[in-house]
Amino acid sequence: MTQCLGQLDFGILHRKPIEGRFDAGDISSDGGLMLLARMESELGLLQELSNCLTDTRQSSKVVHRLPELLTQRVYQIVCGYEDCNDADDLRHDPILKLCVGRLPDSQPALASQPTLSRFENSIDVDDLWAMASVFVDVFISQYAESKPEQIILDFDATDDPTHGQQQLSGFHGYYDTHCYLPLIVTAQVDGGPHELLATLLRKGKCHAGHRATAVLKLLVKRLRAQWPSVQIVIRGDSGFAKPRLFDWCERNGVKYLIGLVTNSRLVTLGERYMAIARAEYAETGEKVRHVHEGPYKADSWPYYRRVLIKSEVMDNGENPRFVVTNLYGLPGDLYDLYAMRGDMENRIKELKRDLAIDRTSCHRFVANQFRLLLHGAAFVLMSFLRKLLAGTELATAQVCTLQRKLLKVGVLVTESFRRVRLAFASSYPLQDIWRHLLMKLGPPRPAESG
Repeated sequence: MTQCLGQLDFGILHRKPIEGRFDAGDISSDGGLMLLARMESELGLLQELSNCLTDTRQSSKVVHRLPELLTQRVYQIVCGYEDCNDADDLRHDPILKLCVGRLPDSQPALASQPTLSRFENSIDVDDLWAMASVFVDVFISQYAESKPEQIILDFDATDDPTHGQQQLSGFHGYYDTHCYLPLIVTAQVDGGPHELLATLLRKGKCHAGHRATAVLKLLVKRLRAQWPSVQIVIRGDSGFAKPRLFDWCERNGVKYLIGLVTNSRLVTLGERYMAIARAEYAETGEKVRHVHEGPYKADSWPYYRRVLIKSEVMDNGENPRFVVTNLYGLPGDLYDLYAMRGDMENRIKELKRDLAIDRTSCHRFVANQFRLLLHGAAFVLMSFLRKLLAGTELATAQVCTLQRKLLKVGVLVTESFRRVRLAFASSYPLQDIWRHLLMKLGPPRPAESG
């Protein structure tokens, strides 16, 4: 069979030739962005972030407004297009245009890569500070009507490998690479889901706890302004075991659960408990885990503090762990509460694996911090979507699953004089979930013209 110009030949099935052409019209592979845009109209995150930006361009020459640029960039990240170069093709995508606020056929294309790159490098430090506060404001707005008893702040550092001559890049011995070392802070309200509160880019050659106390001070001040009597707990691994942080928490009524690096004095403190665990394991051959407590004073501490001592023996060997805390409660319960910080590490995996928050490839440090906030905004949108999915099969789905099942949906887009019509596949299996989400959001507000 001869293949005609523009025609794709896929062979013959049951005596019928299978042919294809790229002539179906404006079809987008990211139809689920319409759900996200509808949700954003209620959340208001991107609008508030846009309000923080200062436009220094000549207004008579502006083609792409700052809110459009920010929205385009975040929606691209949400769908897995983390590189500005992707915009050269996506700027014509009919669904992305609709979500940014432009009609798919009758209005101009969105911004190209050079425009977005200039945008990222035009942001100054004052804009970044204002944007950072928006994340906290949006978090508070979601719980404004409630009276939480406890908010747990999880602090963690992660490596962000750098390449080339990027400002403040440095070699970090622990990760054995040149990198930045972002600080990620999430919050849990009364044991609920992790909400992203802060993403702070830091130079590569710094301690894991660098500037953690300063960030904690700002967050506690804002949270207590909303909820004066709420108990605030900070959790972190041994990278945040800094005397300055402990002292500040104790002076300001903040509770902490912070891991400690195992040393000879801690091993001596927990030896009698490990001996008991070894004996039990030798007798039963099954994993043994106990949690006790004891007083411990490092040389840099002014006094003894309470330390949780986990004595664990299993087939892989011994696994002692130590956590310093000023919380009241049974040692086992407190250690379990500390161990639950592992879920925050899953959120960091989503940020890096699914939303490419480590795509900080600009030369300027400030531009890379801006990128960190854009990727953080994408995560907040996906987290809000996940909360709306409560009671469905996707209530606990990873970001990558939400992208694949809800966002990567093919849709034919047609624009007429009277309306824009979106034609989704009749066989799409999650139609009920779409209706569930739209019902939760309620009727849309009237769209702005122009």
